[in-house]
Amino acid sequence: MAAEEAAEAALVRLPPQQREPGEEDEEEEYAGGGGGEAAALNGMVVSGKVGNNKLDMKVTESEVETKEKGAEQESTRESDSNILDVSSDSPREKHISIQRQLADLEKLADLNEAEKKPCPLCPEEKFKACYNHKLHRHLQNLHWKISVEFEGYRMCICHLPCRLVKPNLVGDQTFSKMGAHYHCIICSATITRRTDMIGHINRHVNKGETESRFITAPAPKTSQEVLKESDTDVQVLPNYTTPQKTDSYFNPKMKLNRQLIFCALAVLAEERKPIECLDAFGATGIMGLQWAKHLRSSVKVTINDCNENSVTMIRENCHLNKMKVILNAKEDDTDEAIEDGEETIGTIEVTKMDANVIMHLRSFDFIHLDPFGTSVNYLDSAFRNVRNLGIVSLTSTDISSLYAKAQHVALRHYGCNIVRTEYYKELAARIVIAAVARAAARCNKGIEVLLAVALEHFVLVVVRVLRGPSPADDSAKKIKYLIHCQWCEERIFQRESNMVEENPYQQLPCDCYGSMPGKTAVVLGPLWSGALFNTGFLRRMLFEAVQYGLEETQPLLKTLVCEAECTTLKQFSIHSSIDENKQEECGVYIKTPDTSAESYLVHGKRKSNEVIRNTPKRQKCENSAEHPAFYYNIHRHSIKGMNMPKVNKFLSYLSEAGYRVSRTHFDPMGVRTNAPLAQFKTILVKYSTPTYAGGQAEGPVHLTEDLQVGDHVQAAVAGKAGDGEILEDNKSGVTATFTKDCPTPCAAD
Repeated sequence: MAAEEAAEAALVRLPPQQREPGEEDEEEEYAGGGGGEAAALNGMVVSGKVGNNKLDMKVTESEVETKEKGAEQESTRESDSNILDVSSDSPREKHISIQRQLADLEKLADLNEAEKKPCPLCPEEKFKACYNHKLHRHLQNLHWKISVEFEGYRMCICHLPCRLVKPNLVGDQTFSKMGAHYHCIICSATITRRTDMIGHINRHVNKGETESRFITAPAPKTSQEVLKESDTDVQVLPNYTTPQKTDSYFNPKMKLNRQLIFCALAVLAEERKPIECLDAFGATGIMGLQWAKHLRSSVKVTINDCNENSVTMIRENCHLNKMKVILNAKEDDTDEAIEDGEETIGTIEVTKMDANVIMHLRSFDFIHLDPFGTSVNYLDSAFRNVRNLGIVSLTSTDISSLYAKAQHVALRHYGCNIVRTEYYKELAARIVIAAVARAAARCNKGIEVLLAVALEHFVLVVVRVLRGPSPADDSAKKIKYLIHCQWCEERIFQRESNMVEENPYQQLPCDCYGSMPGKTAVVLGPLWSGALFNTGFLRRMLFEAVQYGLEETQPLLKTLVCEAECTTLKQFSIHSSIDENKQEECGVYIKTPDTSAESYLVHGKRKSNEVIRNTPKRQKCENSAEHPAFYYNIHRHSIKGMNMPKVNKFLSYLSEAGYRVSRTHFDPMGVRTNAPLAQFKTILVKYSTPTYAGGQAEGPVHLTEDLQVGDHVQAAVAGKAGDGEILEDNKSGVTATFTKDCPTPCAAD
């Protein structure tokens, strides 16, 4: 009987799923009628001496305890996962530490002047209950001021036992304290440091995760921002202006750069069609989309990027602009995301691979490189397979090194020694072109520079590729070193010679080395010493800009044409014959003189083919050295105490003196001229008016307003004649002396 009662008592402790169906009624009888008898039976089972039954009961009790512990651990893990699970999409209530205003945080504390209230975000052992004024200061200074803001919400620091710190074992005792932390508004993560919390939020934003999961109801997904440029729509992420932290970088300030590249491609498309063009760093795909949308069947566009998110964004932007996407040209895989009722404007191939790899595998007619930073790492592969008479354009945004702010970086990337000069922007363009010429020469190719632009944010270089060892040698010979005087900013390219010169200072037109102590000049380079512009190509770019309505690019292109021809803007004419006065040779258009149509006719017949063939070649040689190298800044060489003339008037003065002059896009106050620096200063002083507002060391000198010192210049305008020039005014009896080394006029007795 004792064994049977023990078995029945064991069945009472078993969970319901381990019992047999007929045993539930018996359990109810024990529970309802005889609590004391059940307790007595339990005591009999525990203290019984029956061997088999005792062993069965111990096993049963251990199984029950194990299952109870497992259930507790599962519930603990579930609660932890509710706090630390970042990937859960189920909505939940936001934490009390996340509020919009400080008043909302004070409502949680239920401030009352008559009673002491505890802090809602601190435990009792950390901050005891206090009155209204003290609790207000505590909430404001400790929790609100060091909060992290995101989309109108403040994530205040929390000291509640939400996050356990790792226990510290000291002897036999274990201390576990609660750490201060922040609750993420987007996910369930708890972050200890404020800087880490800001970085955590930024990572969510970079991934496009801006929807809060702490809301009580699911919010609708925010649509990505769509920007429009040149009739092309692009879809971008909210942080599209931060290139270091986003995959779809889009800079609206580079619109001028994109339009210049489009004009260059449009000119190439007029020479031969169709052409295969590559945008090696697509990002959002805005540049390739503009090519395909406006040039249509004249181009076969390939947009490449090595990032998976960028490739996805490019495909979406192609569908947004009704473009058919080809994923793999070899397998003819097409992305059929466009609806059947819509018509496609064009076809774009989208690839995902490294830029060096795709340029090694395939040949293109037009390649554009626009990496984040320097592009020297991609030049070798760009010139490896580019077709003959093709175009390579590259945009360099590492302006800190190119503009001589980080000279060691320029030495590391370009192998060039530079210093900060008045013509630093043109120096940067010549540094990039020198690197391009060396990379092309390694592939037995030469270059012809079509365009070089250096503005505030970028340096753009567009070159035409000439295949063969002879053009490569010619391009390599144009890479020279520059001798720069640090006193007067005079500069000259070093003579091409293998012999060591005893005194390289003799090459400089100035005599600063003889009159100034120490070393006055530095050697910069290697630099590109050839021309920076091709006049005929720039005129055709201007024609394409007018045809496609690119109004923002037209003023810059007009300035570039004047700079290439070294003329002023008044002498510029947009109606110059573009179609009539040009010759075509191997797909390259070369401008010819206006009288070419008459010169080709001799007694009613055309001239021989040899004459026609030599004319464009001769014209090309004449255009190769159209503009002088570098420019002068009139503010840098202005005379202290004298008002210099306006820039346009000064250009006319230099032109009247017989020199070629033009303005430059590199510097708004720069003047490009073939005049030596000494004569540049002389003419500048001649047409400057003295303004002595204050007293001098020798005493105040009062001059009439209509007095012009430049009318009485008596010194000869020679490069190295004399150490100084004398300016004498017969009316006032004042003689001003200035030297090339010290251009400030000084009053003489």
